Amino acid sequence: MIFQRALQRELASAAGATFTVLFSLIVTWTLITILGRAAGGKVASSDVVALIAFAALNYLPTVLILTSFISVLMVVTRSYRDSEMVVWFASGLSLARWLRPVLTFVLPIVLLIGVLSFYATPWAKQKSSEYSERFQKREDLQQVSPGQFRESASANRIFFVEGVSGQSAVVHNVFVNTVDEKGTATVVAKEGVVTTTPEGDRFLVLNNGRRYQGTPGSADVQTMEFERYSMRVASKSQELGGARGVDAMPSAELFKGTGPIIHGEILWRVALPITGLLLPLLAIPLGFVNPRAGSSTNLIVAVLVFFSYINLVKVLEASVRQGRLKFALSWWPLHVGLAVLVALLFIWRQNVNHRYHPLVLWAAIKRGKQPAREASVK
Repeated sequence: MIFQRALQRELASAAGATFTVLFSLIVTWTLITILGRAAGGKVASSDVVALIAFAALNYLPTVLILTSFISVLMVVTRSYRDSEMVVWFASGLSLARWLRPVLTFVLPIVLLIGVLSFYATPWAKQKSSEYSERFQKREDLQQVSPGQFRESASANRIFFVEGVSGQSAVVHNVFVNTVDEKGTATVVAKEGVVTTTPEGDRFLVLNNGRRYQGTPGSADVQTMEFERYSMRVASKSQELGGARGVDAMPSAELFKGTGPIIHGEILWRVALPITGLLLPLLAIPLGFVNPRAGSSTNLIVAVLVFFSYINLVKVLEASVRQGRLKFALSWWPLHVGLAVLVALLFIWRQNVNHRYHPLVLWAAIKRGKQPAREASVK
């Protein structure tokens, strides 16, 4: 039908604009957060782009749900505002005829949300954890950001460098302050490099510097100049894949597990595609607007409905994780309730639009007259 093709084009256009705005906001917020972590020395600056991509992939299912919901609501609201729905109802067509084109538009998005929820998002969380873990397991000097003080893994040594170059951890203008049972030792040098012995021990070799040994505040301070000075660098195991969060577990492994925490994660992953299907259907009867009034109220209501529903899902997930609710009795009632609400709103809106209530029909039959359909625009 011409109507369905036109509606598909309008829905696609509205979805493209909505997704662009929402995804840009998410990427910008993620960029600010990760750049702050990189500036604080919590992640490597070379991993910023990858971490942004993983974080964006993590938020993508929620963005797609909100995109489809707002897109359907905007198209239905525009049809009411431009009085197209008056012609629609006057032609004897019901609001239920919108279900087919809307489902044709929504189902591919729901399928994409399911793939992201069960496969892509856990993978992105796992890779993000690996990147952060890999940075934390680097040698002390490799974690140092130029111009920042950094504490060593043993918590008794402070590093400061003005520059880092190369993959071999070459540092320039080094300041190292060490506190041990012998007192406080401060070493400054023009250059340093991390070397590995045949036995696997790692040392920081400093060139052309000075070493100060003594207790702060006392006159007993020893000074030593050196051309080459070595100190052991605390290193951590480079093996990855330690403790992994349940949200990063692959779905195949997750469904084989048991326990409230695993069941809570399953509830969240299952809820995303179901939410992506029900909310756009809710937008059809929710999109009614008076042509003489503004349409901003519908958008505000849609945002409130979206966040309320997502928060309710998160509450159920937390209750299952904590063992207060059983998974078998928690994952479906909220979705069934929303489906019933959608059906009731369709029935109510159709009766309001057509004045075709069963009581009116029965009264008309008793009078021997056929009830006339009429469109009502409030």
